[in-house]
Amino acid sequence: MAGGPARTGGYPQYDPTGTVNFNPVVYSGKLVEKFYRTTVFGEIATTDYEGDISGFGAQVVIRTVPDITVSTYVIGAGLTPQYPSRNSVTLNINQALSFNVGLNIVDIRQSDVDLSDIFANDGSIQLRISADATVLTTIPTQVDASNTGTAAGQDSANIPLGSLATPLQIIPTGTTTTNVDQVVDHITFMGQALDENNVSDEGRWLVAPPWYINLIKRSDLRIASLAGDGVSILRNGKVGVVDRFNIYQSRNIAKNTSGTTSWSIMFGHSAGLAFAAQIVEAQMIDNPADFGYLIRGLMVFGFQVIGATYLGTSYAHP
Repeated sequence: MAGGPARTGGYPQYDPTGTVNFNPVVYSGKLVEKFYRTTVFGEIATTDYEGDISGFGAQVVIRTVPDITVSTYVIGAGLTPQYPSRNSVTLNINQALSFNVGLNIVDIRQSDVDLSDIFANDGSIQLRISADATVLTTIPTQVDASNTGTAAGQDSANIPLGSLATPLQIIPTGTTTTNVDQVVDHITFMGQALDENNVSDEGRWLVAPPWYINLIKRSDLRIASLAGDGVSILRNGKVGVVDRFNIYQSRNIAKNTSGTTSWSIMFGHSAGLAFAAQIVEAQMIDNPADFGYLIRGLMVFGFQVIGATYLGTSYAHP
């Protein structure tokens, strides 16, 4: 054709500004699966008080059992009554998170998947992840003094759990280095700290970053018979229970970059921490500024240490 573009290499020849714009684009009906950070607040805290939430700014008063004093009995000396104080802590529902996603009507009409459902689901998961990170980065400094530091232990006062200034270095089993702790020994130290505070064996947990979990898998516990499991933790990838701790992996725990980079490894019992959350609003409304809709959600939550002696923090690095 006179005046037309030169055609080489066969028909038709497309260019970025020509008929290429009319080539149909076919999208797969299967979306790429999105992976999320693991949340653990539902495992490490009691959530018994969620039903008491009335909305943002609400308070839940949690009554605790007072300690009864025992004294030596002497016949005829009389008894002096003890009137226990009415102990309680307040769980304040004073934090809120939200998301607000715009969805254009063109995208809705042309999409072959339900975008509103996808965005709402992702938003709700992101709310949980954000709340989880808030808990795991706030609680480490609120534990009892006997469950943290370079000289922890209510009785012994010599358990090495590290501090922000001098975190522990945790090394693989069999490594010969001074001033370090192997991972299994480190776990038993945290267990001892709870033992000295009379914390129940049932319900204990430990939350650690991926590098710490990897050291557990490389320790002697990789042998199924030593771990007490039918299959090695290297085979099934699950750490399970070590020294009465249910082990959880999380990337949401605090990473401390002041001085030597360390992580705030948390341990404790579910009776020491209360968490309450509620999605109070989830809605899709007309977008007043565009054709389409707004998908938005609101989550109110709060958390409270209700037993500091039930919680501990160890500062460590690989």
